[in-house]
Amino acid sequence: MSIATFIKQDLIAGIRSGEIKSERLTLDALSKRYSVSATPVRVAVRELIKEKYLKKGDNGRLAIHFDSPAGSAASPEEPTDWGQVIANDLVQLSLEGVPVLLREETTAEKYGISRSSIRQIFHRLAGRGILEHLPRRGWQLRPFRQADLDAYIDMRVTLELKAMELAWPRLVDEDLHAILDRNRLPQKADDRLTTDNSLHAYLIEKSRNSFIADFFDRHGKYYDALFEWESLDHDAQIQEVRHHREILEALLRRDRPAAERALIDHIRNNHPMLLPSPSQTDVTPTQNASR
Repeated sequence: MSIATFIKQDLIAGIRSGEIKSERLTLDALSKRYSVSATPVRVAVRELIKEKYLKKGDNGRLAIHFDSPAGSAASPEEPTDWGQVIANDLVQLSLEGVPVLLREETTAEKYGISRSSIRQIFHRLAGRGILEHLPRRGWQLRPFRQADLDAYIDMRVTLELKAMELAWPRLVDEDLHAILDRNRLPQKADDRLTTDNSLHAYLIEKSRNSFIADFFDRHGKYYDALFEWESLDHDAQIQEVRHHREILEALLRRDRPAAERALIDHIRNNHPMLLPSPSQTDVTPTQNASR
């Protein structure tokens, strides 16, 4: 199943059940809902208009056009994102700290997908700093180094604090509330946990400092992949949402000292699976507390 087909079938299920409302039907909102570009969303929307589930008004806005009796419909099974599956597997392998050599043919056989698909995935992972292409030899996995992560976190604290300082007069409450709403803790056992990590990119964008943006574009992609893998852990997700909410609530109050403290705590301590625990280090309690 393609991404566009999945989006189409999921929207049909949402429209039939009444979960999807007309006011949420914009290309931007749907792209964010499914974490994809606008291209597969446009394909799905065109088909839904053709099949009279949706209609487009004279003003270009989308609205629900489904007039049959509402009823529940099973959501489709989401297609396997092999790029994300392989990225997560390689991040775990990277944590062993060994520069493993990978070959396209062997990897394609392992996952049961075509060699051309593996080549495309490997090129994307190389762009994220996870792999390096070695001509006539294959692809080398970037090994994880604890010292490199520590140095990156130090630089990240410095640059994100500067980004917050520069962004401060350009913060928009509507934007902050939107990010806050996308970081929700479950109230009941069957509630869905939602997390949104876009606050960091928002502060960098609002700083309007191209040098800060360039640092994260050059050096942050590999660590973003590590952090995405780490956030698959439910407890890490809970902690991440709490940290984001604390930062955002301080920003909305325009309490800069509290926002800075919360941001520093989040960057330094929101890595329970990557940073060594105090028992694994030989630093003194005073030194560890300063991390």
